[in-house]
Amino acid sequence: MRFHLCVRRVFVLIAAVVMVGCAGPEGQPDVNVTQPAALPAPMPDSLVTTQWLSDHLGDEDLVVLDCSVRVEQGEDGGLSIESGRADFEAGHIPTAGFADLMGELADGDSPFKYAVPSPAEFAAAMGALGVGDDSRVVLYDASFSAWAARVWWMLRWVGFDRAAVLDGGLAAWTAEGRPLSTEAADRPAGTLTPALRPELIADRDEVLAAIDDPSVSIIDAMPEAHFRGEMTMYARPGHIPSAVNVSVMALFDEMGRYRPQEELAALFGEGRDGRVITYCGGGIAASSTALVMTRLGFSDVAVYTASLQEWAADTSNPMVVESP
Repeated sequence: MRFHLCVRRVFVLIAAVVMVGCAGPEGQPDVNVTQPAALPAPMPDSLVTTQWLSDHLGDEDLVVLDCSVRVEQGEDGGLSIESGRADFEAGHIPTAGFADLMGELADGDSPFKYAVPSPAEFAAAMGALGVGDDSRVVLYDASFSAWAARVWWMLRWVGFDRAAVLDGGLAAWTAEGRPLSTEAADRPAGTLTPALRPELIADRDEVLAAIDDPSVSIIDAMPEAHFRGEMTMYARPGHIPSAVNVSVMALFDEMGRYRPQEELAALFGEGRDGRVITYCGGGIAASSTALVMTRLGFSDVAVYTASLQEWAADTSNPMVVESP
């Protein structure tokens, strides 16, 4: 198995200069005392627990966003995919807003679902949800955190690092009997200033070049049967040549939480410095893989966000179907 595997504005409150009137002799100058600068509170990690979120829900700088997308299987075996907004409105974590990956967080002019908008459009959409340069953000969804991981990855893409995914998502929150709300988030708009990291998103041409480049590893996050070509949800079966399969479902325990770091590390081997490109069907599961690999210390990870939606539809792009 081959693995080699804004300047950002810091919110600094300049403390007021306290003019201390001394009781000394007349004419003695006052003393200027400057209070220490107050820095924004950091996120403890890129993954937070339900207890941490519960303890910090009242923090003024904390923006909570529900990133859910509803995916249902029809009687014919096909998938129905739609915005999770209706479910959000029926009940969500208190103070949460709704980050719509099928709406304002996607490029509506693209033929592909969940297509990444321009950095400016994405930053504006996040700003409208209350995210500013000095916010802290917790992202969650109703199914295995992959949708939340996609928003987390796009935030990193525009240079924002003060975000975390809620481990276990909405299922973990409700399983613990924690409260839900139907009230709309009442949060003023923020200003998110992009400081783009273009290397975090790979396009078709980079993936094509990576096939024969031993310095780049390609990770397929689809189920094994899909990787082998025994089933397909896209235009053609199989996988991108030279890709290695690490199914996204292998990242989670039976409760839908990410597995311990040592178990995840065993899935990806050594070589933390090489270029890695993850993909799946639409760049959602691949974002969860990218989150895990980043947390494991892989330093150069990209998501092919168009993934098999784009790749399989173009017959000039090679695909491999493995023999049983």
